[in-house]
Amino acid sequence: MGRSSKPIMVLQDEKKFHITKAEIELRKKAEEALLTKIKFKEKAEVKENEIAHKEFLRVKKLFVAIGKNDGLYENAVNRYCMLTAECYDFESKKMLFFDDMKRLEKSLANKEIEFTAYIEMRSKIAGNIIAMDKQIMQKRNMMLALEKENVMTIASALRSIPKKREKEEKDPRAHLFG
Repeated sequence: MGRSSKPIMVLQDEKKFHITKAEIELRKKAEEALLTKIKFKEKAEVKENEIAHKEFLRVKKLFVAIGKNDGLYENAVNRYCMLTAECYDFESKKMLFFDDMKRLEKSLANKEIEFTAYIEMRSKIAGNIIAMDKQIMQKRNMMLALEKENVMTIASALRSIPKKREKEEKDPRAHLFG
């Protein structure tokens, strides 16, 4: 059976483990050794991109609040912020294609283009919209993978939170003695 992915502090709080005090101490030291104690920094390309920069500041604030502002998260956070900006960019481009579709429909209604030309252009625009959607979904999937891996989803955060301590159970024989 493999070692639990929960931090030792969580396991100790839950009191649901079967390891020795020496193993606990070793595990604590190993977990502490994984942290750099260096705060993560914003990369230049993130700082230069307005949307990525805003997302970095938002995410950094959240990481600071949960005590996870560590250099180990730096690349993932910066990558996440760039993906956020790229999604926004693709969404903006997709909206331009929708605007093109509206103009095309007006051109048909005003009899500025032939119906066959309209169908051909509409098909191309629809293909571009679908291509944009695929790009957006691919980037969102990458973002979700980063979120899951870096305590940025509810499920991943819950894995590192101690469960509430259960009330001590009374001895089932207690009612016999008193």
